[in-house]
Amino acid sequence: MPEVSNSVYFVTGGGTGGHIYPAMAVADALKEQGAKVYYVGNKRNMEFRLAQEKGYKFLHVGVSGMPRKLNPKFFYWGIRLIRAILYSIKYIKKYKPKAIFATGGYVSAPMLFACRITKTPYMMHDCDAMPGLVTRRLSKRAKYVTLAFEKAKKYTPNKKTIITGNPIRAEFKILSKEEALLKLGLENKLTLTIMGGSQGAKTINNAAVEIIKEFVQDYDLQIIFQTGKKNYDETVEKLKYIYPAWEQEGKVLLKPYFDDMISVLKASDIVISRAGSLSLSEICASGCASILVPYPYAAANHQRINAKYMLENGASVYIEDKDLEPNKLREILISIINNPVKMNYLKQNASYLAKYDATEKIVECLNSI
Repeated sequence: MPEVSNSVYFVTGGGTGGHIYPAMAVADALKEQGAKVYYVGNKRNMEFRLAQEKGYKFLHVGVSGMPRKLNPKFFYWGIRLIRAILYSIKYIKKYKPKAIFATGGYVSAPMLFACRITKTPYMMHDCDAMPGLVTRRLSKRAKYVTLAFEKAKKYTPNKKTIITGNPIRAEFKILSKEEALLKLGLENKLTLTIMGGSQGAKTINNAAVEIIKEFVQDYDLQIIFQTGKKNYDETVEKLKYIYPAWEQEGKVLLKPYFDDMISVLKASDIVISRAGSLSLSEICASGCASILVPYPYAAANHQRINAKYMLENGASVYIEDKDLEPNKLREILISIINNPVKMNYLKQNASYLAKYDATEKIVECLNSI
């Protein structure tokens, strides 16, 4: 393997956890090998806080998602993109990275354009069954492209494309369920997690909050509930009305956002979730049964495609967002809880889909550039 110690790498990807956490997993692996890693992102997004917590030097690019219509906002966005590309060129000339690793999305676009202008080698990873616009447009000249899904390969115009699965953080391999429950202050019993990705999901929250009391009291579940920051206050008010004693009984761990999603998922038996690719990779790595409710407005319909992949492999139950209401969710949950064979079937199939060596394979490719 080529020498990595003291080599400089840029890692870029942001906006949502699905772009950030795979990038962080690769950054951590490079750092462990002795490389100097800089994280490139937007300081107004969550990647800034997470990179700071990890101790990475952060290089800011002031870019946002591309407007879908030709209007004044589009031209303002174009000016900001050009400026972000110029900043990226400046960072490359100053720090002279050996290579750049990008997880796609709008945050990584300026640095990838800068790579092409400066002839700096880069590598890309795409998490979804339907690759995003940045991957489809900019992956052709990448030294390598790694993908989470085999079916994404036909949309990726690069001959050096490898199916690795999504890079996940090393703790998913080593943390036990018992340790995870202990870290969260929970009992060793059947645990349900409700989450809607890093942003939360109002549809999931509204359906779940109606049935939480029933499943705690009648089915002896303990529940972890990530509401998302925007929906937190509204969800708490509804829960207080439906289940006034929820705090006193201590069977519901409710927060707007969990920084430690590794412990949350490793503690869980059943997960109700959106179908972002990283969430699915982490659900599989945790061996959870899942009920997936794809976000219906996701770009290129990728969440539906991701969820159907899980369904086809017997690893989850699938329900459309428009069909999600309390009675339907109650029916699905009961069908899993009252059927241990079905629950174990979903869990085992999820575990079979888990790819624990994706990070190592990606870093090997980066090291060979």
